[in-house]
Amino acid sequence: MNIQSKSSNDSTVYMLNVIARWFVGLLFLFSSFVKGVDPLGTAFKIEEYFSAWSGGFISFMGLMPFASFFAMLLITCEFLVGVLLITNSFRRFTAWLLVAMMIFFTFSTALDAFSPTYGISDCGCFGDAVKLTPLQTFLKNIVLDIPTVWILLTWHVRSKNRFTRDSIIAIAAILAMVIFGLYNINNEPCIDFRPWKVGNRMMNTDPTLQSESFTTYQNKQTGESVELSAKELMTRYATEPDFEQNWEWVSSRVFDPHEIYAAGFSMLDDNNNDMAVELIGSEDTLLIATIHHIHKVDEDGIIALQAAYRYASDHNYYMVMLTSALPEDVESFSQQNGLTDVDWYYTDDKAIETMIRSNPGFIMLQDAVILGKWHYNNITHLTKE
Repeated sequence: MNIQSKSSNDSTVYMLNVIARWFVGLLFLFSSFVKGVDPLGTAFKIEEYFSAWSGGFISFMGLMPFASFFAMLLITCEFLVGVLLITNSFRRFTAWLLVAMMIFFTFSTALDAFSPTYGISDCGCFGDAVKLTPLQTFLKNIVLDIPTVWILLTWHVRSKNRFTRDSIIAIAAILAMVIFGLYNINNEPCIDFRPWKVGNRMMNTDPTLQSESFTTYQNKQTGESVELSAKELMTRYATEPDFEQNWEWVSSRVFDPHEIYAAGFSMLDDNNNDMAVELIGSEDTLLIATIHHIHKVDEDGIIALQAAYRYASDHNYYMVMLTSALPEDVESFSQQNGLTDVDWYYTDDKAIETMIRSNPGFIMLQDAVILGKWHYNNITHLTKE
């Protein structure tokens, strides 16, 4: 009777261990995959953390050049843990590695959630595929900590020594993610979760649509707030003689139906005029060459820029350069690389990194629709057409 009871308890513990491993393992696989699609996006997020964590006597700024390495290390470790959990491999090692990672994740996201001075709005846990607030991310990790502890406490139940089999699985998992990640670093991400995705329309180009003003008022007696369009506001004034005495102005906003569908995006010319709407919404074919770090453009990147300019000239396309560099750096770069006839526009480096990861990179649009995106390693696919 005692033997049967012990066997039953052992089976229950093991089944709960299986459920916990699959739950955490699948989540780690999803998280690592969406980050592995875009390792540079994870590297940019790590740079944000290095900057946020630096202060006083502690500085992580010297680690900035290694952000891509740390990104690939993090992504590969996540993928490895996910695979090992699901395949029930190296149980003790996997349990302790999982615990170490969850302690780090929980602690770092707690800082994000409860220390607003860091200013990190999204941890990048699921890349650009799923956006979570710092508090949501912290609570997600708290939930994950529960099965993590159970996995650590029960790793020994029905554990088997399968070193050769487990080694093959671990090595295959590491190689698979490293190859996958490196491919996406040296090309544009194979799956694009960002607004600037091929086929997306980046703004409404309907010329009949007009800008509209909205005003928010608050009732002085009840505290009720309402947002009224200009037409609705005129109606309220006409039908409610005491409107001005009963309602207090709070704020106003203007809705522009032709705004770019990318928050904060602009294309400033030399006179600081924002030409984004005019350029993106043009009916002519537009080729934008982006440079977010002008001093890091290598020889292959320069060759790609020159080839793209010749291609655009031959096909009567309008090619412009979009950069976050200073005007004096742009002038020097143009002179040195034969790009003096290209029109340059300016925006924030984060806006460019969101558009395209490659430095330089290329985006072709017509009537606000993205026709193509190319890493500079792949621009020959366009220029040889």
